[in-house]
Amino acid sequence: MRHATELDFDEIVMKNDKPVLVDFWAPWCAPCKALAPTLDDLAEEYADEMEIVKVDIEANPGLATRFGVRGIPLLMVVRDGAEQARTVGTISRSRLDAFVESHVGAAE
Repeated sequence: MRHATELDFDEIVMKNDKPVLVDFWAPWCAPCKALAPTLDDLAEEYADEMEIVKVDIEANPGLATRFGVRGIPLLMVVRDGAEQARTVGTISRSRLDAFVESHVGAAE
């Protein structure tokens, strides 16, 4: 799992050959902390199919503004430089798996 900043976001996420699941989070966000181990698991399970990238919105407020982040955790799927989907707030593992599965294999 990688971390992106305002300086390298476009290179890491928008120009990536794989679909990217972007996790917008903040250090003070309890639901974000609760989601972190699940994202670590997903990063291992889907290492060949997609990349997971974390963005700390406190350290990178420009990215939060650019993507209209109004609540966290916010998970956004980017494919070929364009946002494909997003989900905000807590999410169960089964719903997260379905969310990821619906975007990993599409358009290949």
